[in-house]
Amino acid sequence: MRNAKVERVTEETEVRVRIDLDGPPRAQVGTGLGFLDHLLAALARHGRFDLEVAARGDLEVDVHHLVEDVGITLGMALDQALGSRAGIERFGEATVPMDETLVQAVLDLSGRPYLGFAPETLAIEGAPGGLNAYHYREFLRGLATHGRLTLHLRLLAGREAHHVLEAATKALARALYAATRITREDLPSTKEVL
Repeated sequence: MRNAKVERVTEETEVRVRIDLDGPPRAQVGTGLGFLDHLLAALARHGRFDLEVAARGDLEVDVHHLVEDVGITLGMALDQALGSRAGIERFGEATVPMDETLVQAVLDLSGRPYLGFAPETLAIEGAPGGLNAYHYREFLRGLATHGRLTLHLRLLAGREAHHVLEAATKALARALYAATRITREDLPSTKEVL
């Protein structure tokens, strides 16, 4: 069973995540931040896994703490659900269009955290629901660090934040689906360890 439940409680946030990598593609999410809920639902649908996220945070201060801690907790749950990572495909890539936007996500479930985030250097306009590209970067940083994965996300075309962040999430989801598939019996590494 490739599933996990993780809870993270701080002075700023309280986050609970349950993930089942082989469950039906569905999402039950409630963070108090509508656009983040929208992205998490897209992640589950396009990643074809079962996801529950219940979170609350100090939104009266800013969205930053909540968005970052959801990424951290989701990463922890993903890492636990993957277990030893034996048999997984390991690598995943997806390029997703959304109208004028085109985003590519490439990842490696290597056990080595890294985030390459190309939209950071581009002028992305808007903050749907109060969430902008910099908040999204912190979500991804938490996911990559605590999920122990290498993630490169590139914006190939587009500027409008809603489309960029939604296409990025769908590309990430499709890459995660490809990388987490069981296609072998051994560890996908010449080192015999991830």
